[in-house]
Amino acid sequence: MAQKANMLLQHMTAVKKGERFFENAFQSVARMILDADIEKVVVNGKTTYDFKIFRGDKKHVVGMYDEINSFVSYVKDAAEGGSSKEMAYVLVGEPGNGKTFFVDYLCAQYRHFLSQEKNRRYTFKFNGLDQLGTYGRITSIESQTYEDPMILAMNLFENIDDNKEYLARKGRFTDAEIDQLYENYRPLGACSGYILNDLRNHTGDKIDDLLKNIDIVPVPLNESLGTVTGKYPAKDKITSSAVDLLGEESIQRLLHITDTNNPYRFDLRRGALARVGGGGIHFSDELYKNKKDLVQVYLGVIQNRTIEIDGYRWPIDTLIIATSNNSEFNRFLEEKEEAPIVDRCRICYVSHNTDYHLQDELTAYAVGSGAKTTLTREAMHKDPNLNYASSVTVVLSRLPRSEKLTPIETMKLAAGEVAGEKSIKTLSEVIDTLNQNPDITKRFGQKGLGQRNLGRAVQLMLESSETNEGKCMFAYDVFKAFERIVLDYVSEANDRAKYLEDLKIAKGLYRERIMTEMFNAYMDEPLAIRKDVMNYVNMIIGIDAENLGSDKMWKYKDPQTGELKAMKIDLRFIQSVEERMGLKTSEQHESFRTSIRKIYGQKISVNPEYDFMDNLELVKAVTDVRLKSDIAGAGSLIGALANRTNEENQKLYDRMIDTMLNKLNYCQTCAQKTIEYFCTQEDES
Repeated sequence: MAQKANMLLQHMTAVKKGERFFENAFQSVARMILDADIEKVVVNGKTTYDFKIFRGDKKHVVGMYDEINSFVSYVKDAAEGGSSKEMAYVLVGEPGNGKTFFVDYLCAQYRHFLSQEKNRRYTFKFNGLDQLGTYGRITSIESQTYEDPMILAMNLFENIDDNKEYLARKGRFTDAEIDQLYENYRPLGACSGYILNDLRNHTGDKIDDLLKNIDIVPVPLNESLGTVTGKYPAKDKITSSAVDLLGEESIQRLLHITDTNNPYRFDLRRGALARVGGGGIHFSDELYKNKKDLVQVYLGVIQNRTIEIDGYRWPIDTLIIATSNNSEFNRFLEEKEEAPIVDRCRICYVSHNTDYHLQDELTAYAVGSGAKTTLTREAMHKDPNLNYASSVTVVLSRLPRSEKLTPIETMKLAAGEVAGEKSIKTLSEVIDTLNQNPDITKRFGQKGLGQRNLGRAVQLMLESSETNEGKCMFAYDVFKAFERIVLDYVSEANDRAKYLEDLKIAKGLYRERIMTEMFNAYMDEPLAIRKDVMNYVNMIIGIDAENLGSDKMWKYKDPQTGELKAMKIDLRFIQSVEERMGLKTSEQHESFRTSIRKIYGQKISVNPEYDFMDNLELVKAVTDVRLKSDIAGAGSLIGALANRTNEENQKLYDRMIDTMLNKLNYCQTCAQKTIEYFCTQEDES
């Protein structure tokens, strides 16, 4: 029993030494995020921060840079005592853009953070209550809202000065430390205060005897209990009730408690809020779908951070995050009498991901990490171009039309790539203009095919007979699946027309990729086209070199390997590539070369591995020229592959199939189908 008498003192000593923390929910979450690595990144032409805690796990948050920065700023402001601490953080956006995933991921990270010994949260439990005579057979009671033991220490005496004197005398806290502790002061909840007073009377105000009846215990972190991180999904109007959030009077407790004034007769843990009341995160899914009286409950909880039942109050320490889709939020805004709740919310409009490179990861999530099988349980292959075809399709659908940029230019600039003469500044201007629109859905990235639509497209592919018969998820089939998704799930005619147009553009990009793949297969080398693109770049850099002899041989130091290399500058190859790009006059030729040299100078200094493969026009031109010069036109290769009646053509076909199988990650089905597609005139731009 002597050890129990010191449990509160032991906790106070641990806090004093820094072995345990006494902080509010905002401070805990802010410390968790800001103690992890932070990097600077450039997104859509603007410098922002990338918080690595959101990128850690195998299935992590992808993109969402602006939204994460906004959330971190909100939490940091609240942790520093700003106005954010009296607000909820609400993510508003289209379905399938990652709102719920972001909150679930944050909650998982927070539970992991609190599972570390020094970050663990503690609460207190009253024991020996059966000795008091008014609690029946109830012997121990835990704080219903998981109050911190330091909150108890700051409320041990009725007089605040006596509490401060006790902290200084027993806990050895300095005046400055006590002032800091009291920044997070809140009174005890109704039942904790009432029980403490009962014990105080029972022990005759002898503090040492009182503390023998108090245990310090860790707050359970079990996700399924809803403690520390709890979720309340919006329910229908009949079954939802304020009880689900606040709790209600407990019949079982009334059978034991003879004192009808005792607030412990209310079971707060029946509600979702009390379980996260000790520095937790409360997640309200689809907040504005709740009926009005529940929203009013939220208003009180958000503003005052208290649970209130029949005049009894239980202060809580909770970070409240909510989500909502655009239509529900707009409907809620139209009801003017509900303005106070919106006023108490920090609204963050969540856009879809618009970087098609980042979309690769999201597409991989939709396809799934496990090995796929056919309906007859045979192994299924994934076309190496499937991810690219899916990613560009969904990203193009999310990009609004602009007079300043074509869809492809917008897509490339949003991914941080080169888009001809257009600069990232142009994209920034377009985004700024679009974001002035009061209609949220017309802003940059706010409308488009979401992750769920992508998942449905993959499902349609998997159930099709072609996929199962060929035992391969052939990339071109995804376009048919997306067409079906657009027709079936997009109700607005204008959106439907735009998405179908985007689908055509995506097919054109896929076509260009296949041309490159065919050239690599023909050359029997996975990176053949990359080498030729870099040859062109190096040639136009060396064409004006002082040490260039009459034999047009140029020696240079390769920045990627540091080796000294010699290259013969082929003027016909350079001009052929430029003519393929539609450059007619010498001024146009020189202007393009200057732009490539400028890009080379900017990129190579930062990234020596930069290879110009994101410059689609250049890659396409080099591919066309090499196909033409090597085999008298792409048409000849198409002819040779399509007409395999002679032995030479059959050998070429077999060799290319062999390269695709062994070096380019194709299977027999997608290799043959890709060659068939290459031999058609479909989707040629």
